[in-house]
This record gives sequence, C-alpha cells and structure tokens, in this order.
Amino acid sequence: MVNARAISGAGLLPIQAGAPVQWHFSGTLPYAPVLRAMDARCSDIAAGRAGELVWSLEHPPLYTAGTSSDPGDLRKPLFPVFEAGRGGQLTYHGPGQRVVYLMLDLKRRAPDVRRYVTTLEEWIIRTLGAFDIRGERREGRVGVWVSRPDKGDGFEDKIAAIGIRLRRWVSLHGVSLNLDPDLSHFAGIVPCGIADPRYGVTSIAELGVKASMADIDEAMRREFGPLFGASAHVFADPPDLLANQS
Repeated sequence: MVNARAISGAGLLPIQAGAPVQWHFSGTLPYAPVLRAMDARCSDIAAGRAGELVWSLEHPPLYTAGTSSDPGDLRKPLFPVFEAGRGGQLTYHGPGQRVVYLMLDLKRRAPDVRRYVTTLEEWIIRTLGAFDIRGERREGRVGVWVSRPDKGDGFEDKIAAIGIRLRRWVSLHGVSLNLDPDLSHFAGIVPCGIADPRYGVTSIAELGVKASMADIDEAMRREFGPLFGASAHVFADPPDLLANQS
C-alpha cells in the first residue's frame, strides 16, 4: 500500500528569512566524531550561533542502532555497532552509500515531524527519478522502496533509509541512499527491523543504473532547493566542525 503520508504533501520551505542552508561534502569519516560534531552543531543552531547545515559523506563499514532497536536484530556483528540516538532500528553504513545529515531549524519552516519525514522521502524519490528509478513510500515502513517483480509477487527492496531526531526543533541525522555499497554487509542485521523475506535491500547499481557519487550529489542538491529552500556550497570544512571531536 502506498504510504498515506504522501497525502499531506511535502515541502518545508522557510517561512522566516535567513541565510541559505550550508551544504558540505566530505570524504569517508569515522562515525563517532561525526556524531559529536553534528550534536554540537545542532546545539549552536538552536542557540542562534550557527546556520543550518547539510553534511554529505561516507562512513567506513559499521552498524548504527536507533532508539527502537531490538538486540536480537543483530544477527552477526560483522562491523562495529554504534548507538546513534536517532529514531528507528538497526541500519548499515559503508562505502558506496551516500549518507546525508541534515541540521535544519524546523521553527523556520514548520514544526511538523510527519511533514518533515514526508519531505525527506519526497527528496529521495525525486533524486531517484533523475535516474529513471521509481522510488515509493510504503505504509508502516519509513524510507524509500522500489518494487521488485523480478524477484516475485509482492517483493520490494529498500534503497534509502531515513532516521531522524529533533532537539529544540532542530533536526539531526537524516538519510542514507544506496549507490553501490556491498549489499552483503546488510546480512549482519535485520535492516530496520524488517524480517519479511519479501523485503530486502537494493542499490542504484544493482538496479542496473550507472551513476557516480558526484552524479548523486548533483541530483540531491538540485532536488533539495524546491523542497527545503536555497543552499550554499561550503568548499572546506567549517573550522569548528570536527574540532575536538576526535
């Protein structure tokens, strides 16, 4: 069933004036320092000391556990497990996956969690559409899915995961989109707590689409504006982003 969240619409354009959202691209970074840096930036945004930030990067192979995680969903600890503090359950991050952390002030937009999640899904759906991939919402399963009739009747695979947290109406965490990760790494967990064998995990590459990470980044930035507002590219790490976070 297509998710009813789509009915409420998508879009969180700022309703208060402010600077464009900073957008920073990093390479592969360890998880724990990034988590601490994101937490610090969130506090600064809430206090008015810093502007909004979208941070795109990759992680080395690891698992993260959300606040609803079931320890039994860790089938085999192939990689380190980190407590993420976000909503959701267990997920995997690794090379070939674009992880995007969004630190947005929803008070500037709309303090509406449901609408925020819907807008994140819509962002990924539009990004995938640029590569002729039809991403869809599903009732009871947050994230973006693609139908897989080639695998059998009713089979679907998740191509992008969403996990968020809000503090003082500033968002933390965000989305992960599978470009070309090693899909066997998901076997160590029950991804997002969904054990039904009809529901697996896929990637843009597995679907037969050739794209680079730069192609994905370009599409994500292009589709971001109509949904979240203008953004400005930050070419170097903000000086304090990872300071004292090692």
